[in-house]
Amino acid sequence: MNTQKQTKTFSLGQIVATPGVLAAVPPGRMMDALARHRRGDWGCVCPDDSAANDRALDEGERILSAYPIDPAKPAKGYGANVFWIITEADRSVTTYLLPDEY
Repeated sequence: MNTQKQTKTFSLGQIVATPGVLAAVPPGRMMDALARHRRGDWGCVCPDDSAANDRALDEGERILSAYPIDPAKPAKGYGANVFWIITEADRSVTTYLLPDEY
C-alpha cells in the first residue's frame, strides 16, 4: 500500500517577494521552501490550514505554506522566525512574505 501523499500539481504563476522576505531569508532557503510548497509540503501550518490547502488543490482556492527562516530554531505557522508562501486562487502569482507584511 502506498502511504505517500498524492498531490496534484498546480501552477505558481509569477513569483514575487516582499522587501521583508528578501532582507530576512537567504535565497537558497527561499528556493527550498518553494520546492516544498510546489510539491504539497505546506511546512509548519496548522492542521486546519493544511487540510484547507489540500482542498484548495481541487477547489481552486488560495494556498498558504509557512516555513522557518532558520530551521534550527522553533517555528509555528506565524511569528518572528517564519515566512509564508501564498499562491493565489487564480494561480496567477505566488508571493513570499513575512506574516507581518500580510
